[in-house]
Amino acid sequence: MYANHMNLAKEGQVYCCLRNKIVPLNGEQVEAYCSGCPMNKGVEPGKFANCYWNDARPIKSPHWVIDPRVEYISMQTRKHDAV
Repeated sequence: MYANHMNLAKEGQVYCCLRNKIVPLNGEQVEAYCSGCPMNKGVEPGKFANCYWNDARPIKSPHWVIDPRVEYISMQTRKHDAV
């Protein structure tokens, strides 16, 4: 399901789906990754990243992410539909 992911920075970090890791939400991240990412729907360095993508998990949109570590773990353990 396509969902809007509202990633609130915690200690200046967010979970990045593109890179599948927790990243500092700073100017370098925004310039090198967010600015060219098709999932990017808005970013404020150090505060939040608004991303829109097809998430296989059963979540609601918007999906509020307040702890990037919890989101990272959830993304690593998500279940995929059998092909």
